[in-house]
Amino acid sequence: MKAVEELHLFEGYGVELEYMIVDRNTLSVLPLADKVLQAQSGVLVNEVEVGPLCFSNELVLHVIELKTNGPATLLGRQADFFQKGVEKINQHLSVHDATLMPGGMHPWMDPLHETRLWPHGDSSIYAAYDRIFGCQGHGWSNVQSTHLNLPFQGDREFGRLHAAIRLILPLLPALEASSPMVEGHYNGVLNNRLRAYQQNQRKIPIITGAMVPEAVFTRQTYQQEILQPIYQAIAPYDPGVLLQHEWLNSRGAIARFERNAIEIRILDVQECPHADLAIIELICAVLKALVDERWSSLEEQQNWSESILAKWLNATISDGERVRITNTEYLSLFGFSGKRATAGELWYHLACALRHNMIAKPGLPLEVILNKGPLARRIIKAAGRTSSRTKLDGIYSCLCDCLARGEMFHG
Repeated sequence: MKAVEELHLFEGYGVELEYMIVDRNTLSVLPLADKVLQAQSGVLVNEVEVGPLCFSNELVLHVIELKTNGPATLLGRQADFFQKGVEKINQHLSVHDATLMPGGMHPWMDPLHETRLWPHGDSSIYAAYDRIFGCQGHGWSNVQSTHLNLPFQGDREFGRLHAAIRLILPLLPALEASSPMVEGHYNGVLNNRLRAYQQNQRKIPIITGAMVPEAVFTRQTYQQEILQPIYQAIAPYDPGVLLQHEWLNSRGAIARFERNAIEIRILDVQECPHADLAIIELICAVLKALVDERWSSLEEQQNWSESILAKWLNATISDGERVRITNTEYLSLFGFSGKRATAGELWYHLACALRHNMIAKPGLPLEVILNKGPLARRIIKAAGRTSSRTKLDGIYSCLCDCLARGEMFHG
């Protein structure tokens, strides 16, 4: 495999999946991530290599992350690797009568009373975040996501990839929203993880911005217009200069120039790795077609402000695949010739154009998502708007089983 710094567009993929750790019987969160990592490695560590994957800690003790062990060259094999990783972690958790729970948010967690930050090793960065923003809230301790890292080389590749990613961000909740329940209720929003994420650093709003990154397409311009203003804004709260790094940027996609990649952070984690990887494969296929200018020129793709794209993103955060898009210029960027389409219809068009075999057989993950809606839609159909705790217990117990077995949730 090539070194990270040698990878060009779509020559490698970095995937990260985060899951809640819960009691197997009550489904309440359990702070056991350190116990899992110690059981796997033999000593208490922040991260341990497990074949093609790594297991690692996150901000809080009740969340654990699985990620590719370096950039993966073949996306098609990753779902099986991640599923085996889930099974390995569940083996460690079974000793504690615990299991992993999928979905972007725990449906009834009380973060004020249940949050426990990672206390081991050098936790100074976590402590700084907690001191500045207060991490006992949904936007910090109840947000389980899937991250996708895509490599680039030089400004030419960065500009093309960044333009394509900016265009696709407003459409992503239509595929991946999986967080409709907050504190036991459905509030009319399909992707509450992103709603909470938008607010978790409101003390310094420039860190998150409009979620959709600004229209900048070179490293120098990115540093000047995005990163430096963020660093200046955090500086009065960060005298030790702990947080003034690229990862402080909390837009829905961020440039990681230190490793020549763009990281998409907007995705909710799904009910099983096969669903996550099916979504990622489709996203990558669409991005590659945009980069190759299959339907629209680079100039057309770059000519969109973050304010317009963020307006559509906010709509899909709330209503997912049902959002109606009537801007024909935007639709034409993706080769859609009609005057209007729902976000779900646009994804179906793209899937048929790029990966028709992915939806050819009933029951395949993408077929379920495109025909029955994102996981959040399937959850609320099963639960109803005024679902009882008993019903939610049953639904999320089923989701834990889906994750453990690598199966789709049909609702």
